[in-house]
Amino acid sequence: MKKRKRIISTTLAICASSLLLSNSCLADKSVFDETVVERKNFEPAIPRPEQEKLAAKKLADLQSKTGRKPNILIFLVDDMGWGDPGAFGGGVAIGAPTPHINNLASQGLKLTSMYSQPTCTPSRAALTTGRLPVRSGLVRPILTGDKVSKNPWKIEQSSGKMLSAAGYRTALIGKWHVGEAEGMLPHEVGFDYFYGLPSVQSDYTQFLVSRQYSDMINNPALHKMAFTLRPEGLIEGNKGGPRKVAYPINSIDEIRMVDQVLRDQSVKFIKEAAKDSKPFYLIHSFSKLHNDSYVAPQYIGKSPAAMPIRDALVELDDIVGEIMKTLEDTGQLDNTIVFFTSDNGGNEDVWPDTSYHPWRGGKGTTWEGGVRVPGIVYWKGMIEPGQASNELVDLMDLYMTSLRMAGVLDDLPDNLYFDGIDQTAFFLAPNGHSRRQVVYMWNRSDFCALRWRDYKVHFKIFDIKAPRRNIDAALVSDIGTAPWVFNLNVDPKEMSSTGHQFFEWGLPQALRFSMQHQATMKEYPNTDIGLGI
Repeated sequence: MKKRKRIISTTLAICASSLLLSNSCLADKSVFDETVVERKNFEPAIPRPEQEKLAAKKLADLQSKTGRKPNILIFLVDDMGWGDPGAFGGGVAIGAPTPHINNLASQGLKLTSMYSQPTCTPSRAALTTGRLPVRSGLVRPILTGDKVSKNPWKIEQSSGKMLSAAGYRTALIGKWHVGEAEGMLPHEVGFDYFYGLPSVQSDYTQFLVSRQYSDMINNPALHKMAFTLRPEGLIEGNKGGPRKVAYPINSIDEIRMVDQVLRDQSVKFIKEAAKDSKPFYLIHSFSKLHNDSYVAPQYIGKSPAAMPIRDALVELDDIVGEIMKTLEDTGQLDNTIVFFTSDNGGNEDVWPDTSYHPWRGGKGTTWEGGVRVPGIVYWKGMIEPGQASNELVDLMDLYMTSLRMAGVLDDLPDNLYFDGIDQTAFFLAPNGHSRRQVVYMWNRSDFCALRWRDYKVHFKIFDIKAPRRNIDAALVSDIGTAPWVFNLNVDPKEMSSTGHQFFEWGLPQALRFSMQHQATMKEYPNTDIGLGI
């Protein structure tokens, strides 16, 4: 037994020392690897031929009936914790009922192992490019005053660009936060229409809340310098056209109404699309639940919890209900696939203005609390209601699935590597199975962890130095002798690593996945846009 352990340890050390695919560790396909390479620059996927046949027939029958491709609507919440909606354990239990989100989940497919990136900009980049942010260079939130050295959208293929080319009417309404320099807003990177926040809600409130930001606002010298960076308001733009301030923001009262204004824009867009011959692709990107939480006047104290963050959750849920009703009233409900998710886990650092999740860590980490988010797929008549799946899905998969729905997946270029996986067959097959084998988790330029099946394997660890300080008081540390491993079925809070004791059989495979993944970056080099640390 001791000899066998020495052999395993030696093998792990040899494998870990190289990222070359020609290494003997990778020469033969592992018995655990279920994937096939469908295209050299696409993430390998698990083949599901029977599901594919069913999905293809469903889509063909629908197009024959409607004469058009399906509409695609993505609800993207900011900083929603996995447990915020009632369908995921929150709702009434945390003083904020979410009947409309719950209805989407009960009438569709609930994804309990949906993954994002640890923070805003990287996740939004992943959703709209189908690529890990380490590849595009959008590795961390773009902050007030940040300047990028290179526009990543010169080579990235935004979902708006791809679907516009496929004949879709495309829009991003709400928070963008994937670059606000010239040439980096949605209508400048391929979307037909943009209306919303170039960056993030706190970018506005930090110039308005004197008690919270008094050291800057009430200091004349700092005030003069900092206020040169103050955003004017919500920006509007059409493809090929200029930017303009569509909704000035000069007070907290105007901040309170932002999500109501965004709702009106999405309702208008959907109504106009109903009169058009084109299908639509809409990302409705809420400004909530990001700090600082200021709700519309009618929602102040409306939640049983009577706290700003819970009031915001109730307001957000009502907006979901109103937009869904618009789809129904305009006769587009049956021909629209709807996704609901969050850009990352709840931000514990801003307590009590924070979301809820049952996992370890929070926004800014690769612990489950930072990257595991609620996921729902709803499509009346196409997705069997009442389903729940714990199989793996990543935000990047929504990019590839949308392109498949639009019929342009094969139009992606060969010079970029795409990490997303088309999950159309999984979503449309009753009690279907995911085509994703592994979720890879990065923090900036550090490869930190992966999830394979129900095993979470950490190669770098977030060491949180103070309660609820996942962003403001955390270190990223290298592992010791062996990766940290958690079986999420029995240790969902990632409390005690037992990889050395119970996962020796799986460690070589986890390392193999890690090396195969990172080797793709040798053939398809990552972009550096100057965000650095």
